[in-house]
Amino acid sequence: MNLLPLFLVSLASAGIETALTRYFAVASWSDYGYWIISIVMAGLAFSGVTLALARDYLVRRSDALLAALPALLVASAAIGYCFTILNPFNPLQLQNPVTYLPQLGNIALYYIALLPFFFLTGLFISLNFVIHPSRIGRVYAADLTGAGIGSIIVLGLMYRVGPFALIPALLPALGAAGCFVQRFRGRAATASILVLCAAEVLLWLGPQAGISQYKPIYAPLHTPNAQVLATRFAPEGEYQLLSDFTERVNTDISNNSSMLGYPDPPRSFGLYRDGIRIASLPMPGPISSSYAQGALDALPYLLRSRPKVLLAGASGGFRIAEVLSLGAASVDATEPEPVLYAALALGIGPVTPYPAGGNVRLLPISAVAAVQNAAPYDLIDLSGDFLDAAPANVENFTVEAFTAYLRHLHPRGIVSIPVSIEDFPVYALRMLATARAALSADGVSDPLAHLLLYRSAWNARILISPSAFSADDIKAARKWCDDRSFDVSYYDGIDVAAARPEIYNDLPALSFDAGEVTSIGPDDSIADEAQAILLHQPTTSAEAFNLSPVTNDRPMFYSVLRLADLNVLLARLQILPQSEIGALVNLAVLAQAIVLAILVLLAPLLAPRIASGQAHQTGLLAPILYFSALALGFLFIEIFAIEKASAFLNDRAMGFALVISFMLLFSGLGSMASSRFKTAPRRGVWLAGVIVILWSCAMLAGLPQLALAAEGLPQLLRALLVVAAIAPVSIAMGMPFPLGLGQISEEDFLPWAWGLNGAFSVVATPLANLIARNLGYHAVLLSAVLLYALAATTFPAFRSRALWLESQIPSAAGE
Repeated sequence: MNLLPLFLVSLASAGIETALTRYFAVASWSDYGYWIISIVMAGLAFSGVTLALARDYLVRRSDALLAALPALLVASAAIGYCFTILNPFNPLQLQNPVTYLPQLGNIALYYIALLPFFFLTGLFISLNFVIHPSRIGRVYAADLTGAGIGSIIVLGLMYRVGPFALIPALLPALGAAGCFVQRFRGRAATASILVLCAAEVLLWLGPQAGISQYKPIYAPLHTPNAQVLATRFAPEGEYQLLSDFTERVNTDISNNSSMLGYPDPPRSFGLYRDGIRIASLPMPGPISSSYAQGALDALPYLLRSRPKVLLAGASGGFRIAEVLSLGAASVDATEPEPVLYAALALGIGPVTPYPAGGNVRLLPISAVAAVQNAAPYDLIDLSGDFLDAAPANVENFTVEAFTAYLRHLHPRGIVSIPVSIEDFPVYALRMLATARAALSADGVSDPLAHLLLYRSAWNARILISPSAFSADDIKAARKWCDDRSFDVSYYDGIDVAAARPEIYNDLPALSFDAGEVTSIGPDDSIADEAQAILLHQPTTSAEAFNLSPVTNDRPMFYSVLRLADLNVLLARLQILPQSEIGALVNLAVLAQAIVLAILVLLAPLLAPRIASGQAHQTGLLAPILYFSALALGFLFIEIFAIEKASAFLNDRAMGFALVISFMLLFSGLGSMASSRFKTAPRRGVWLAGVIVILWSCAMLAGLPQLALAAEGLPQLLRALLVVAAIAPVSIAMGMPFPLGLGQISEEDFLPWAWGLNGAFSVVATPLANLIARNLGYHAVLLSAVLLYALAATTFPAFRSRALWLESQIPSAAGE
């Protein structure tokens, strides 16, 4: 049995799946990467159904098919990628009720372009299952280990080549599969090599992918004399250092700065990741910070003189210079985003390293990790661009993070928290609710007196302190804001009605349901609702949006939409922030996945022989529950592990890559180990279920404490801990699927079971995201435990028709 071609096809297809996800992150928006998961699993599901419906015909021609498929896979991958590049999808028009219909057609074109490749991939894999019924464990192991190695290879490639070069780099693995097939090897190798050469030429000379014209980088990149000064490739994204006349330090400056004698922020370079600006980087020469006194984030330095500062996010070095010019006695600046930290420590292009030393330390860790072993600070200052600088940075804005900050402050210390209100002012209310929850968790009996919120027209700052803000603090804050035309939206005892005529930055109340302004004259909609939010009283915003505190278990800050109000959301689609669109895309993919799963479930109606062996025993319910539960449970645990690994490593790309790669590899080992239970498959399934349950209980009970204890370890050691943590559950999860297939390996039911697994894997990803968004990741893990328990209890209820008929022979002879 030669499984090398299967290994290579699985390797290449897993790599291409990741490469397409990166394509959408750059050429469109990362939210639309959900489609790739949907397309992949849909292709696998349809291939299983097709093989189930035409099993005899395809199995008789399996040698020819396995020889021809590598060349067809190369061709379909290259052609599909070209048509994907040519697709005129416009994400902005998708949010417009007038123009969205043509974009739905473009989404369908993505499916038409890419589905053939993943359908053929699924056909190649499922054919190997069917023609090797006695070696199911080894076949599944080759599939999983190939996919795991493919994920590792594409991770390495991301450091060397851009996102649009990944697919051309992966095609040779598909071509190589044709050189190792068992039958017709010469013709298969010749065809694969010729098609591979043609495909590479097509991708070289054909349509070329580029950054979306709707990304923030597009306009400045096309200004006169704009230059890309440096490019870095990494799993986190494609980084470009841009020089153009529009780039300046991105900070919120008072409209009165010139009257107060403060200059405008200086020109800078712009650092972009996947076309989205994440930081300003200084031009050669001394860093100017004389504008800092006029910036929104300067107030805490008036309230606490000469503070010892923990700065979360260095903003390319500008924030360090600003903080020092505002009077900080010392600065510990954390920059967990790896490329940003490298730019600070080593420089990038013409940007020189930041001159750390003396009273300035640069730390490549999160703010939460930085406070664990440090002496108390006077001020913990989160930079305005820190939340959006890296996806994992949201872990620094949770109840648990704010509580850790409060516990590592001097009694009169301050935590300064930024929040953008440019898209949705309700984000300030949600951050306020999170800050209040942290104060309560820290044992503060009167949280309202420990909070202060002030704002400009675009951003707000929330100050929290272990001690109540004094009357002098509030008086100084109000005068400072008056001098700079900023507004104080909350402090304990504020008279909102009295303050309304003195509002500098009008922020009118808006009814999301009606889509219209509901206030007359100057208004501060944050001030109107802040106290009620802090007192857990009902408000208009709390009814329309999810303003629950952000926690480590539910770390999605940009998730205020109530998906139950879908009609309202669709009516207001045009004004929704891009950061909220992912939830709606996820919901659309879930609806489509459910339809797909239903179609796969109905396959036996088209070919009743698929289930004839099962119908003679227990019907279809037990195997349907078994294989569907395995698909959902596997993905639920994978998604839980990705989220926790990303938080632990403070690097979402690394967390994703490590979990996907090694979970597949260890699951492959589990599949190989399943052969040890060939004579007692029920015992193997129950053993796997027990391991999953015990592992899940350990994660729920001990993970937060272990993660906290290991925060200060080097990144490599933490990565090894992640691998070690997922190993036992991954090995266990690799066992039940081949043990189940082994029970039906001689039946037409086998490819249908493969299709079921693919169909419910499509359902799993959006469903897990929906559960996490509404209930938390602990609910995702508990759901996985229940699913594996369901699989274990349904496993003994079905056997193959061959075994069933064999059990009838003695009684027939006796008659």
